[in-house]
Amino acid sequence: MDTSAPINLRYEDIALGAEFETAAHTVTEADIAVFADVTRDHHPLHVDGAYARSRGFPAVIGHGLFGLSLMEGLKSELKLYEETSVASLGWDEVKFKGPIVAGDSLRVRFRFVEKRPTKNPARGIVVETLDLLNQRDEVVTAARHISLILTRQADATAAN
Repeated sequence: MDTSAPINLRYEDIALGAEFETAAHTVTEADIAVFADVTRDHHPLHVDGAYARSRGFPAVIGHGLFGLSLMEGLKSELKLYEETSVASLGWDEVKFKGPIVAGDSLRVRFRFVEKRPTKNPARGIVVETLDLLNQRDEVVTAARHISLILTRQADATAAN
């Protein structure tokens, strides 16, 4: 899929059951270290390879929230709502199902599962289920994400 131009899905464009998959990102120790610095969480599992190996991991592992953040970042590269997203309303049912190990190549597979109008006719709510998959097709993080996006009515309102 060419992601150079925004797709800009509106609420009306969302087809329940439609599934998307992102490009992969190979996680480096530097990625994990930067996240540790930004969040101020320097647990040795995330920054000390020897310590991580002593706990049974082959290398440092990413924070659970690193995986959740990466899910959103990879999904945003698809530019599905580049100019139509109003807000993220939250993440539900987040499960950290496996470790994110430095060297893993991760991608997101997600599906639209719910949508509903809001009181404001210019906005609608969309719910996605997402899986963060490693190079072995193992789900390492699973979640539901709720987004507020513009409707076609927003375009009509802006034009007036």
